[in-house]
Amino acid sequence: MLIRVLGSAAGGGFPQWNCNGALSRAAWDGEPHVVQRTQSSLAVSADGDAWVLLNASPDIRSQIGTTRALQPRRDQPRRNSPIKAVVLTNADVDHVAGLLSLREGHAFTIYAAGRVLDVLASNRIFDVLAPACVDRRPLALATPLQIRDHGADLGLTIEAFPVPGKIALYLEDKQAGPDLGTSEGDTIGLRVRDANGSEFFYIPACARIDEPLSMRLHGASLLFFDGTLYDDDEMIRQGLLAKTGRRMGHMSMNGPDGSLAAFASIPVARKVYIHINNSNPALSTASAAFRTVRAVGWEIAHDGMEIAL
Repeated sequence: MLIRVLGSAAGGGFPQWNCNGALSRAAWDGEPHVVQRTQSSLAVSADGDAWVLLNASPDIRSQIGTTRALQPRRDQPRRNSPIKAVVLTNADVDHVAGLLSLREGHAFTIYAAGRVLDVLASNRIFDVLAPACVDRRPLALATPLQIRDHGADLGLTIEAFPVPGKIALYLEDKQAGPDLGTSEGDTIGLRVRDANGSEFFYIPACARIDEPLSMRLHGASLLFFDGTLYDDDEMIRQGLLAKTGRRMGHMSMNGPDGSLAAFASIPVARKVYIHINNSNPALSTASAAFRTVRAVGWEIAHDGMEIAL
């Protein structure tokens, strides 16, 4: 199985288009200790020929442009693509907006939880993905599903499972109380497996690690995990946004309730942070945060990162 990180940043990318924070400023200025990143998405293939996208970021067009494996084949018809399916982990803008770039009457299959498919169905702009050629298939939770595209077996099995999280910002219902209208299926994680038994987990958004999630990840060989913030209040302290990570549905890396502490007791062979916000100091290889993360065995994903299982 082949895995390619198409984008490793959180919503807005890095640097964000309107951000003049210290890290973004360093990225705009081309400082060597920071690397620009597009919005998060993975591409996965069982054979190196047919590819499945895990989330479709608004940067998908530029990501295809820098990824030869996702570009049309020279020996195929005038309209062709090796992208055969897209699996969505939630309805956040940075995970679904890229679908609009995959229009033009081309056949592929979208997989998502029923709640997310309902969001797509309720917004007519997604009708540019012609129903006659773009299938939409629901992911049942905790049920392995063989990924197919119009009947063709893509050699991958995906199991979706619930993850503590939050409904997309634009869908929040502030009258619904502290959960803002969040329900099971609004945020999911994915277990991806090929026919040889190789597998990994992809969880780009997670509000906390509860007991079921801890047990599920115990002994995993590879995990891509939510690395949005280093500290819960870092955006407030940096003057970027008056919200904590918890308010946005993301657990931080640092602190007693952070993922670094949580995974100290959850054995995972290889751990990679992804979906990293422009405020996160771990983006800088010159930072203490970066050194701390690396010292305990975590990696920071970067665009173009490749892993073969």
